[in-house]
Amino acid sequence: MRAFWTQLDKWFAVILENMVLLTSAAVAGLVFFQVITRYVLEISVIGLDELALISAMWLYMTGALIASRRAEHLVVDFLPQQIKSSFWQKCHQKVIALIMVSTCAFFVYLSWRMLSFAIRRPQYTEGLDIPQLVAQGAIILASVGCFLYALRDLFTGRACHNVKEAEEE
Repeated sequence: MRAFWTQLDKWFAVILENMVLLTSAAVAGLVFFQVITRYVLEISVIGLDELALISAMWLYMTGALIASRRAEHLVVDFLPQQIKSSFWQKCHQKVIALIMVSTCAFFVYLSWRMLSFAIRRPQYTEGLDIPQLVAQGAIILASVGCFLYALRDLFTGRACHNVKEAEEE
């Protein structure tokens, strides 16, 4: 069963990394095209802002999910570096994992509320009439994914990147 989850995680990582490459190229290309058309050609192309912002939203949320998957999100490691006992380090990791699970559960709750509102009252972008759910899908994916990775960290004890553990491996 563990091999299944490992294979699923690797497959998901490939999808996430490809999404980051695609959305990075989209953001860079759309913004570059917008600058050229607006300031060089002096024409305004309707919808470029919308497409760039939707791509950026997917880029940011996918990046957050990758950081969560790798347990490389931002941490303040002053306290863990001061803890010498491995028992207290593990306790510290569990507390961090519980905080992350709680925070991510709240994130899932908020994204669920956003989704239910978007279904009741659909909204669309001004220029291209793209449903707002396209951009909001990134938030929903990130909230659920980060919550699942936070649960993984709680059960495995891998709440954040530990410099001492990395040096020992």
